[in-house]
Parts: sequence; structure tokens; C-alpha cells
Amino acid sequence: MTSIAVVAHHERPAARALAEEAAAWCTDHDVVFWMPVGDAEALDLGECASVRPIAEADLVLSLGGDGTMLRSVRMLEGAPVPVLGVNLGSLGYLTQVEPDRLTDALDRFVAGSEAGAWTLDQRMMLDVAVNGELIGRALNEAVVEKAESGHTVRLLARIDGEPFTYYAADGLIVATPTGSTAYSLSARGPVVSPRHRAMLLTPVSPHMLFDRTLVLDPTETIEIEVSGHRVAELVLDGRPVAPLDDGDVVRCTPSESTANFVRLDAEYYHQILKAKFGLADR
Repeated sequence: MTSIAVVAHHERPAARALAEEAAAWCTDHDVVFWMPVGDAEALDLGECASVRPIAEADLVLSLGGDGTMLRSVRMLEGAPVPVLGVNLGSLGYLTQVEPDRLTDALDRFVAGSEAGAWTLDQRMMLDVAVNGELIGRALNEAVVEKAESGHTVRLLARIDGEPFTYYAADGLIVATPTGSTAYSLSARGPVVSPRHRAMLLTPVSPHMLFDRTLVLDPTETIEIEVSGHRVAELVLDGRPVAPLDDGDVVRCTPSESTANFVRLDAEYYHQILKAKFGLADR
């Protein structure tokens, strides 16, 4: 390993101290260290700032919660760089390391996966296009939702080019297995193991009798067409990216790129889910 890029939450007090700790470790181990300009300036670490893309790093260190992990993955733009998440939020689904284990985690990463010090957890992502033009990728979900409060939108869902049905709803979620424990779960979608490859089509507050999630094979394609005069909006991993008008079509397909997370210990997603919801053994 020759370089580490750090992406940090701008409002977590511990993020600056951990960034400085990581920088000191890199100095001791002759590893190049940098932060994106916005992150460095937000934490008053201007000396660490660089315009160098984080996709050129050997490791991306994410200091924050799941939101910071999502931002790290987005900034990689599909590059296969491993991401190590340090948890500065509440219990996270994506982060791996508690703050007091930072340097130990870096030592183990240097030891190498070949030595059994860590494994790579590859997560499926979505390629999302609007009217045939690629807009971006999503790790959790792509959502076509209403843009105006108090109104539903009319959306036609197609599967492999064939019409499935029209939804009158607050929106439609296309989620990955990783995203099954995010927005889709709050809309009563199923929990799917992140080791699986699938797409989940979940309606949000549908004004119709059919309100079930469809779990689709990764070889299939989902298209959502806005129908009617009410405008909609495309949101990727919680970030609005494009307004949508009548006739606009959002196309979701599994991406060839994956999000690559460093795992130091055996991970059982159902145990994280159990802790998150306070489930008892019996």
C-alpha cells in the first residue's frame, strides 16, 4: 500500500482527531495521505487537502456513518478501490471499525488479505439512466418520487421492456440488497442478504390495492416512466439528481462496478439487523 485518501463527515467532532491519527500513521509507514479539499477545509486540515481523485488511492478511509460511506462510494465513480469505514455515528450497516481500533485496522490492512487479515465485501450497485443517458450509480437505491407535497405521481413500471402496471403512489424505490435495510425497509420492503444479487421494486404509499415489493433477478431491467402532468424527481442514495417530467423514463440495471468494503472480522448482517432493532434471542 502506498496511499490512503480520507473522506470525513464534516460535522463529527471526532473526525478531525481521527484524520490526524491516520495522517500520523501514514507518515510513520511511508504512506501518502490526502483528503478531498472540501473535507480538509471543513475540518480545518488544509495542509492535507488535495485535488487528487480518491480513485487513485490504494485505500479510502471513511470517517463517519453510513452516509459518509455512501459519499465515499459515490466519489469513487465505480473505481474498484477498497473502502474501510470507521463508525462515528450510531450503529451502522456499512461501517466496520470503531474509532479506538483505527490504527489496528490500518495495520491489518497492510498485512494483506492473503494473510487472512481482512476480506473484501463486494456489494452490488445500480446503473441509473434517464432517457438513455447514464445519470449515476446507487449503492442503496434509486427513487422516483413526487416533487410536490400532497400529491401522488403516476408511474408506469416496465420489466424487461414489458409493461407491468401503473402505480399511483408517493414514489417507487428500486433498491439493491444493501439498500433493502434503508428506504425500502421503511416502505415495508423485505430484508435481503447483501450477499445476494437482486433488484427490489418497492412502492411508497401506493394508492392502490397492490402494495407488494417485487424481487427481480439481476439479469432483468426496470424502467419507470412518469405519466401525467405532475412532476417527479429522481433521488440516488438520498441525493436529488434530476427533475422528471411527463414521458421521462428512468432505467435501472445492475452495474458492472461494485462497492468494495474492507471487512476485518466475520460479518453477519442479520446480527447487525438484530442489534439495530433491539431484537431478543427469545
